Amino acid sequence: MALDMSLFERFAVTFDPGDIVFCEYEPGDTFYLIQTGRVQIVKIMDDIEKIIDILNPGEIFGEMAILEEAPRSASAIALDAVKALEFNRENFEVLMMGNPQIALKLLKLLTKRIYDQKLRFMILTLEDIQARVADVFLMLDETNPAGSDESNVREFRSSIDDIAHWAGMSPDTCRGILNHFASQRRIELYPDKIIVQNINDFARFVQSRRNSQKGE
Repeated sequence: MALDMSLFERFAVTFDPGDIVFCEYEPGDTFYLIQTGRVQIVKIMDDIEKIIDILNPGEIFGEMAILEEAPRSASAIALDAVKALEFNRENFEVLMMGNPQIALKLLKLLTKRIYDQKLRFMILTLEDIQARVADVFLMLDETNPAGSDESNVREFRSSIDDIAHWAGMSPDTCRGILNHFASQRRIELYPDKIIVQNINDFARFVQSRRNSQKGE
């Protein structure tokens, strides 16, 4: 949802490419709304740094600092020259009181961001890499429904690199898994799209792997 950014100029901050906006585990009391440039979110999992997300203009990061008094759950690094709006608890409350319509729009962005981040984090907790890839399609289907009529067939305009990024693996590893799914006729691969033949089949597959991981 578009925001009237002119109202927020006093909150603007800038970062150069490679600048660390904040580090995982450090205390946090600010969050950011990107105006220009991209920000990479990374997290240490099993002693390996994994890319959780790459955020674009209009997206929010660091939002849990406003909602919880807890250390940063991931690190944020500027990929480009970044201009962002920096909010802390105090000026966010001032914004809400002085510009309630704008604050409501920002809260909607914030809520969606938290939900999307939770889905992506849940993908990375899967140990089975095939299930991780399948879970990416479930996430895409939930956040951006791509189905037609009541069919279980889904069409996604996503690249292999996109799927690999969300699944936290290399493109080559992801390509191998997608080719395996294609050989099982679970998906169809095209240069500009991926068609999942039965999204419910992937839902059952992912749930079975989660249950196995829990020892159920």
